[in-house]
Amino acid sequence: MSNPGVDTPGTDDGVNAELLAAVTDLGSALRELVDAAVTTTVGPAGLRAAAAAAREATAGLVLARRARTELPVLDDPVRFFRVYNPVSGVGSPLAPPLDVRAEGDGVSAEVSLGLAYEGPPSFVHGGVSALLMDQLLGAAAISAGLWGMTVRLELDYRGPVPLETALVLRARVTEDAGRKTVVTGTIAAAADPDRTLVDARGVFVAPRPERSEAYFGAITDASGRHAPPGRPTDATAVRPAGG
Repeated sequence: MSNPGVDTPGTDDGVNAELLAAVTDLGSALRELVDAAVTTTVGPAGLRAAAAAAREATAGLVLARRARTELPVLDDPVRFFRVYNPVSGVGSPLAPPLDVRAEGDGVSAEVSLGLAYEGPPSFVHGGVSALLMDQLLGAAAISAGLWGMTVRLELDYRGPVPLETALVLRARVTEDAGRKTVVTGTIAAAADPDRTLVDARGVFVAPRPERSEAYFGAITDASGRHAPPGRPTDATAVRPAGG
């Protein structure tokens, strides 16, 4: 049986290819807008015109909205396919987005973060590093055939992470103890991958059925059908090595 963590739905899986392409296009356009908004030096008139255009676009999008407990029509939590995930979702304006791949006994990803992720001037915000590592550690658990929700996340910041620089992120499972999984990972500059800038360690625990029901029992699919995820996690699919 294939590992559910390495399958990404495509048109053969019943995904609406036209809708997925449109969601991806909008996500890309919004990320471009976010980057432009935090780097522009245009004057007040240009900023007001952009704000008006943004509000006009928003007015068109809010005509049909999903509830907090309703999954997007494209999402498939069973296969960890989440289009609006804030780290890896192709439709999210918050996501870089991170493309996670299997590598050896773990996973890896490469990314370059723009000024929208700035903390100290010219460096990545420490909270963003935590967000990325939480996602990658969870993806490593999935790639190993495990899963769970984050119960502990520890980071050691060994050096500032530079913006607009190719970064390499890696993670692998270091302990499998039934419901508990321990995963470690790192962030480094791609040009100097052996010099760790951030060390991370996460503990993930699969919730007991009654706790999972309390957390996710109200979730529905896009049609309104009761559809609580059997493996409730925010991690997303891992591409096979070379895939």
